[in-house]
Amino acid sequence: MKFRTEVDIPKSEKKIEVEDKIFSIGSCFASEMTDLLGQGQLQTVNNPFGTIFNPFSISNAVKRLHDSEFYTEDELITFNDEFISLDHHSSFDRRYIHQTLDVINAGIEVGNRFLQDAGWVIITYGTSFIYEFIPKKKLAANCHKIPQKFFEKRLLSHQELTDSIYNTVLNLKDICRDDVQILFTVSPVRHTKDGMVENQLSKSKLITAVHEAVSQLENCHYLPVYEIMMDDLRDYRFYKEDMLHPTSQAVSYIFDKFGEAYFSEDTKSFIKENFKINRALEHRTDDEKDPKYIEFREKLSQRIEIQRGKVRHKIFSDD
Repeated sequence: MKFRTEVDIPKSEKKIEVEDKIFSIGSCFASEMTDLLGQGQLQTVNNPFGTIFNPFSISNAVKRLHDSEFYTEDELITFNDEFISLDHHSSFDRRYIHQTLDVINAGIEVGNRFLQDAGWVIITYGTSFIYEFIPKKKLAANCHKIPQKFFEKRLLSHQELTDSIYNTVLNLKDICRDDVQILFTVSPVRHTKDGMVENQLSKSKLITAVHEAVSQLENCHYLPVYEIMMDDLRDYRFYKEDMLHPTSQAVSYIFDKFGEAYFSEDTKSFIKENFKINRALEHRTDDEKDPKYIEFREKLSQRIEIQRGKVRHKIFSDD
């Protein structure tokens, strides 16, 4: 007898290999998945614009990365004595204009360079809602805690959503490897500040637009992350205390499902061993001269060297 509806990710014919580069962009859930890929010592770059949620802003970010188009002073605004880009997350805000531009444009440089060799792109959409900054008549990726009176909130239309997705794919296919695989997900994190009904409407519009695009575009795929969280893990024990964000256990479960569908056997074993090494590296002792601890560290170093011999890129660089 089954007591839950399990959701599987269809197995991919093309697999992620240990040397593949994986670029991700979108919501905070994208960052959590990328963190696990990074712990597995795969090559990743995540969110050069910081966490952004809607397809229009993600399309804009990908276009700037594709063109390697740096930001200039006239594209920034000031609020609370900080210089701000409405296309970026608030983590880029700085007190001095050159500092904001430096960190923003460094991200564009890194993202552009990485995308040119990327074989996989993971895009996680969070919402169909967007805010227009009234003084500049500009659609914003993040409101930076600027008072609500300066923004007009609305839902992106279906045409705007699909256009954003198509433009994103076109730019990615132009800059990435010829055989790049683009994986779309909808974040399972509910945007309750929009309202529960409004959140469902927003998510449904995203899912509809993504499915329409994926059905017409080559090498584009939908990952049912939203469905896994909503159906397979429909229990509040899989949510953090805010009742909105998945727990680390839930994220790991989804990551395992993703790995079963998309990792090659070599990648699976590579990541599994690296996870074990990471846990071992967290071990601390009060006596670093203890012979048993010294032996433990020596054996751990040997395991790391074996893993390093399997790839050309640097791994465990902080060890």
